[in-house]
Amino acid sequence: MTTAPERVPDEREAAAERDDASTDAAPALSVSDLSKTFGDGEEAVRAVDDVSLDVEPGTVVGVLGPNGAGKTTLIKSVLGLIVADEGDVRVAGTDVYDDPRSAYARLGAMLEGARNVYWRLTVRENLEYFAAIGGESPAAVSDRHDALLDQLSLAEKADTPVNDLSRGQKQKVSLACALARDVEVAFLDEPTLGLDVASSVDLRREIRRLADQEEMTIVLSSHDMDVVQEVCDRVIIMADGEIIADDAVSDLVDVFRTFAYRVVVGRAEAGGAGDDEPGRDGTTAEPLPDIVDDDTRDRLREAYGVEEFERLGDRTAFEVSLGDPGRFYDLMDVLRAADLTVYEVESVDPDLEEVFLELTGGEEASPATDPDGPERAARADGGDRR
Repeated sequence: MTTAPERVPDEREAAAERDDASTDAAPALSVSDLSKTFGDGEEAVRAVDDVSLDVEPGTVVGVLGPNGAGKTTLIKSVLGLIVADEGDVRVAGTDVYDDPRSAYARLGAMLEGARNVYWRLTVRENLEYFAAIGGESPAAVSDRHDALLDQLSLAEKADTPVNDLSRGQKQKVSLACALARDVEVAFLDEPTLGLDVASSVDLRREIRRLADQEEMTIVLSSHDMDVVQEVCDRVIIMADGEIIADDAVSDLVDVFRTFAYRVVVGRAEAGGAGDDEPGRDGTTAEPLPDIVDDDTRDRLREAYGVEEFERLGDRTAFEVSLGDPGRFYDLMDVLRAADLTVYEVESVDPDLEEVFLELTGGEEASPATDPDGPERAARADGGDRR
């Protein structure tokens, strides 16, 4: 009797099976109905108000919010440094409060910059120490440490006491210590603070590599919106203890896209000399008349919300927000009727900083560790478990 050969699934079927497996996998980080209040009575502050979120493996998430938004309390509650009043926190399926030892073995954190590390120890000794307290044999992760030292340009400083390093180098050591073990989730507070441009670029690349190739989940806070916009897959914005936005960076920016343009106009017959520019005979030329007359300026202000006109020699630039892309052609008709020639049109897209300011009412972003935030109350009432 002849048996049929075992069927080998093709690449599409194999990919579908992998997708199904990843869908069924537990989130790398899961927060359910988390709440924390500091103080009593009229002095009570609801720092985190019924927050829930799930983060999939291999995701880089930015956490942003103005001072007092609840970021610090949320992150420290996830880490078990503050005990929440209500709610559950799981790291890779492990309950942070019921089984903290197992949960801590799966995560690393850099919360207070260079103050995280021991300055009297050398760079390598710090890495070995933080690996050991996380349950890893330093010898078993020595290759990982060598790779981190190379990646962060610290190899030549491996045997130097941290106290003898520059501020930027201390920041790198703190980051390396957070990654000294093979953790599944890493919390990074202002990781690029104090780094030069080249080191910051290298670090951004390393964060993406850790997420994409090692499926490490990274929760990142930063004042630098460019860093967040470049490396994060998703951004969580908090205000008054609640999550007010949680989406991909590109989707958040798209929501606030208003079809804004920077337009440069002039008159075809205008000369090339700028205001008060010396002529060929050494005399000073007469100032050029306004390119855009008063009537046209009033119409642009009223119909298109133009606020400022910038004089550029014999041309004028202004920004306009149309809302509806179809209004662009109406704008061109207005300019043509005013005998203006359009020399440049540039799309002005919103960035993450503009989205943040819009959502939070104009308040600046702040890092996750706020020295004047509610965690001081936690230390006062014994809620901080460090």
